[in-house]
Amino acid sequence: MTDYKRNRVVVTGVGAITPIGNTSAEYWEGLLSGRNGIDYITAFDASKHSCRIAGEVKNFDPESYLERKEAKRMDRFAQLGVSAAIQAVADAGLVINDLNAEQVGVIIGSGIGGIKVLEDQQTTYLNRGPDRCSPFMIPMMIANMAAGLTAIHTGAKGPNSCSVTACAAGSNSIGDAFRQIQGGYAQAMICGGCEAAVTPLSVAGFAAARALSTRNDDPAHACRPFDRDRDGFVMGEGAGILILEELEHAISRGAKIYGEIVGYGMTCDAYHMTSPVPGGLGAARAIELALKDGALTPEMVSYINAHGTSTQANDVNETAAIKKALGEYAYKVAISSTKSMTGHLLGGSGGIEAVATILAIAHNKIPPTINIENLDPECDLDYVPHTSRDQVVEVALSNSFGFGGHNVTLAFKKFTL
Repeated sequence: MTDYKRNRVVVTGVGAITPIGNTSAEYWEGLLSGRNGIDYITAFDASKHSCRIAGEVKNFDPESYLERKEAKRMDRFAQLGVSAAIQAVADAGLVINDLNAEQVGVIIGSGIGGIKVLEDQQTTYLNRGPDRCSPFMIPMMIANMAAGLTAIHTGAKGPNSCSVTACAAGSNSIGDAFRQIQGGYAQAMICGGCEAAVTPLSVAGFAAARALSTRNDDPAHACRPFDRDRDGFVMGEGAGILILEELEHAISRGAKIYGEIVGYGMTCDAYHMTSPVPGGLGAARAIELALKDGALTPEMVSYINAHGTSTQANDVNETAAIKKALGEYAYKVAISSTKSMTGHLLGGSGGIEAVATILAIAHNKIPPTINIENLDPECDLDYVPHTSRDQVVEVALSNSFGFGGHNVTLAFKKFTL
């Protein structure tokens, strides 16, 4: 990435639909106030499940963004993704027309895609036979459809793709979109992640893998990243979308600029299907690569939005990774896991966490990690417990790690000419 001119890339729009707010403004206010978005599952009868809690999106009406007929032909994950994208495009004031459509692309990731439609259609198949399956089952189920439908609804005809890298999918999509603009393949990209996997089979599967919290008697305190008594992650749902633009393009149209994306690090543990490599070595390399890509040093970093899942393996290994990548300076960096409030959106997590990271830079405020009562002795960094913090944020990182050993770090900084 050093043998050709790299375009500068800025963030000009954000959109978010989350368990703590259905717009980016509501989401941000919820983060700063430490709002809990986790409660008992209402999407289905979870009484027979070992985990009966989740971070569900509340009061979401897809018809606020889509025609009823269109919404009915989308799985919930795509409804959330397209709706958040519509928010972000509006926030950026980005007009997509015949003159620029081929220079505006879409990359929206999802770890699982339309699992609700798949489950429902399997039931139809078993109970009523193959002839009663919906002709829309496949296009509603496949994970790329949030990106495809966003293009249809916005008119964006540029590069279009979908990262399916488990819980790193949203961050991979943002990083890949960043590269498209850096290399001159697009002027603007709609990018992020979405997920809607709070379904009977999905919850059962993650629970069988012993990944989920079973603190069913206390949903509000179930997700407790870096706490000694954490017992697994809590599934969430939602979508987070950024509008990335080539700097001169954004300036030429007078766009507001939240900040600049400057680094993208991506590695693989090549170790285990679900467990991170001990010591967080792969994650550390992703952080180091993002810093190198952005010409940043550890001492420049103000804030890290951690992957912070509230699982035993992740939190210890991510802490070790941050120490390895930043050295002694790790103890001077503010770190928080916003999953403590939203739950884990799987492929959507990188999207909403990138929104949180860029807003931290724009507003000089750092969201807290709630529910830390007894810090794990191996997790000894500054996790901004309980309450948000007013602090100038010059450079911020967002970490995302996924099953399969996928590690992604995105680096953002304050924009200056």
